[in-house]
Amino acid sequence: MFETRPDRSSEVVLVGRSNVGKSTLMREITGHDVSTGQRPGVTREPNHFDWVSEDFVVTDLPGFGFMDGVPEEVRERIKTDVVRYVEEHADEILVGILVLDGKAAVDIMDRHSGPDEVPHAVELFHFLRDVDVEPVVAVNKMDKVDDEDDRLNDICERLGLVPPWQQWPETIAPISAKRGTVEPLNEAVREHLHEAGRDDLFQFF
Repeated sequence: MFETRPDRSSEVVLVGRSNVGKSTLMREITGHDVSTGQRPGVTREPNHFDWVSEDFVVTDLPGFGFMDGVPEEVRERIKTDVVRYVEEHADEILVGILVLDGKAAVDIMDRHSGPDEVPHAVELFHFLRDVDVEPVVAVNKMDKVDDEDDRLNDICERLGLVPPWQQWPETIAPISAKRGTVEPLNEAVREHLHEAGRDDLFQFF
């Protein structure tokens, strides 16, 4: 179980599969370098970033899903730890940012859909809602996607949101973290922070 969390009463968490760009996005949000692994699945513990004067922390939780060279029992343990962490701190988590790879997300979800299987991303999205954490889906790497509207509408459908995606600006945020194009995410997060009465945290988004 993760035991490294700073003692802060407000939090934003990043969750998602390995290799979707969570750590790059974390760097973009915090303005600080966050260690990233050379291979998917290298990060096994949360990366926390907090500010001395603020009662607030941003946490990049380890990615899960298929990881080359990582045994299945380790992958499952990471997933269990992530779920437990979110459950345990749900009252403090103002927003859960679910990061997807815009280019690959639909294919991955479809590959893992079946009578006995729910795709990780779909499961996580509904899990966040179930524990009353506001989910924002950061659809990353959109600079590599040609058919942006179709792709985002497909993601909405898989998550149970009625397209077009444009009617979910507080939930669906197309971004390119590597290029620093994250304003749709910032706007969505600010919306939820405002609803929580935390306009003071706008300075971080």
